[in-house]
Amino acid sequence: MSFDTAPLFGAIEAGGTKFVCAVGTSTREYVAIGSIATGKPAETMQSVMEFFAEHAPDGLAGIGVGAFGPIDIDPLSRTYGTMLPTPKAHWGGFNYLEAIAEYTDAPVAIDTDVNMAARGELAAGAATDLSTFLYLTVGTGVGGGMVVDGRPLIGAGHPEMGHVTVPRAPGDTFPGGCPFHTDCLEGMASGPAIEHRWGRPGGLLGEFQTRATEFEAWYLGIALADFTLTLAPQRIILGGGVSRMDGLIHRVRDRMHRQLNGYVHALAERNTLDTFVVLPGLGDRSGITGALDLAKSVRKAT
Repeated sequence: MSFDTAPLFGAIEAGGTKFVCAVGTSTREYVAIGSIATGKPAETMQSVMEFFAEHAPDGLAGIGVGAFGPIDIDPLSRTYGTMLPTPKAHWGGFNYLEAIAEYTDAPVAIDTDVNMAARGELAAGAATDLSTFLYLTVGTGVGGGMVVDGRPLIGAGHPEMGHVTVPRAPGDTFPGGCPFHTDCLEGMASGPAIEHRWGRPGGLLGEFQTRATEFEAWYLGIALADFTLTLAPQRIILGGGVSRMDGLIHRVRDRMHRQLNGYVHALAERNTLDTFVVLPGLGDRSGITGALDLAKSVRKAT
């Protein structure tokens, strides 16, 4: 398929630290992928739309947005696409639909960033053989997207799995970093929590690496055990920058196994967790792949 004749779609993975943008075709062929530092809403969206104008000068057939939350993702709501109160400064009350409409009349669909990552993994990653699974991302924040029968779980709103409470790790004196709940999962296990606890970023922990990994595995392993007991996923995909900490996923599986203590029969043996808790099959492109697929779906619906 030629890029000269194929309809082009825009994808936005809107994160608290950076916005990943892509222009691609319906068959997931990318014309361009770029990254923009997350600043204030107006300047960030201007940079995003300039990226689209450069790489799709004839316009886009649809735009898919996967945004950090909390955000209104109900298409029937009068505030669809609006950021709700959030720890991210300046972004509360921002509306993606209104901002994008200032630049283009392309149809737009919006979901959470973690639902987009789950959608990408379902389409072309570590969940292509499944219908029900959990994607948990651990990075600037912590969020979960549960897919049931091939569709994201959405009720009165989207799940906020990062804000559940987990028992404090023995010896962890860090008070927590969540402005809403202090020591919830996100407040104890997110990237910023790691940096504030140890006084340095997760990639530069040095002599604190072993202890930091132990704490992280404690919080994530217990949380994943809780989510398994509550949601009964067929698999858990652990994404986000923190998930790539050296040796972390193995320790998470160990902690989860101890927490479950044989109660879930299918996971009673430790080695079963090696294929139950996995890293994303698409690496860091899960979210942008999902957003591109969402853009295709909104075009078909118009």
